[in-house]
Amino acid sequence: MFATVIEAITTLLTLAGLAYYLLALWSARSFLRRPRFPAGFAPPVSILKPLHGAEPGMLEAFTSHCRQNYPADYEILFGVSSLDDPAVPLVQQLQADFPERSIRLIATPEVLGLNGKTSNVAQLVPHARYEHLVISDADIHVGPHELLRILEPFSPVEGQAPTGLVTALYSGRAHGTLGSKLEALGIATDFAAGVLTARFLDRRLRFGLGSTLAVTRSSLDAIGGLAPISEYLADDYQIGSRIADAGFRVELANEIVETEVPAWSFPGFWRHQIRWARGMRDSRRAGFACLLLSYGLAWAFLNLIASGLSVTAFALFSLTLLVRISLALGVGVGIIGDRQVLRDLWLILPRDLIALALWAWSYAGDTVAWGNERLVLRKGKIVARSAGVPSPFSPAAPDNELGSQ
Repeated sequence: MFATVIEAITTLLTLAGLAYYLLALWSARSFLRRPRFPAGFAPPVSILKPLHGAEPGMLEAFTSHCRQNYPADYEILFGVSSLDDPAVPLVQQLQADFPERSIRLIATPEVLGLNGKTSNVAQLVPHARYEHLVISDADIHVGPHELLRILEPFSPVEGQAPTGLVTALYSGRAHGTLGSKLEALGIATDFAAGVLTARFLDRRLRFGLGSTLAVTRSSLDAIGGLAPISEYLADDYQIGSRIADAGFRVELANEIVETEVPAWSFPGFWRHQIRWARGMRDSRRAGFACLLLSYGLAWAFLNLIASGLSVTAFALFSLTLLVRISLALGVGVGIIGDRQVLRDLWLILPRDLIALALWAWSYAGDTVAWGNERLVLRKGKIVARSAGVPSPFSPAAPDNELGSQ
């Protein structure tokens, strides 16, 4: 009787997952067929980059921002809490390599909140010269037309509310380890699909993605600036949600950027994913709970086991696998342009099983690890911070990245 009940439940969840995959494919189609933004809008812009530590590939990422085909002036501001930060020599090298660019290094020593990234950026804003600001993580690589495509949606459109924030989908550059490949695969084939589906269901975007956040001073002023957001873990979500609530449009740019995915050990990968999951759990509670219905392939596999490898369950698993692979290729390769998906497609089932386990475990506590620190969350806010890694999974090497994917 117990096995029959489990089989029935996993069958229903598999069918729900299949429906989600089809909805995600339709959402991706809707994104591709959306009207294009008017070309030619290119105001002067300030790029704000919060730094904390040096990572492999960081100088290459910085360099990509200095090689923009952009017709207007732009400047790059790097913020460090201390001038002893290991990233400082990289900025100095960048200044020497691109003397024609306006590149400034600014100390941001104040602690405005327990989210160090947002506290850093909030202190950079007063130093920026221009109305349009692009907040970009330290490890983001961009193409030569990134600024043009990020700023295009700010072009005024008669009869529409002004754009207050533009964000961008991104891919992950994996670095060898299983944890790194699993995270990059999830970004391209699951996370991006979820963003497009949320955009389709809400009929607009109501959040930002931490890789790239382009805003105006007017929209920041309307939400009281960044200082209050420095109390939250999912700062990117908070910025986008508040700007949308203030009556501005939030748009997804016609640009894909790339982030570095560290060479995670599996415990490091788990800790990073739990941090992301608990941040999203507290930001979009209903939406995050509904993710239970999105793990169709994982449920199909569990259904196959629960049925004792029945022919019907095998047929359902095969159909679900086919649709899941179609979604992975359609979004991960077709939209994100991540060719790593083709190499790592064999990991799609274990990745989805792990994702389901991460979803369940995210409800088991309110602590997350960020570098060597333990953060305690209450309704998305960081209410306490202390040293130590809060996980039964052994401590991995500290991660220095400041973003929240």
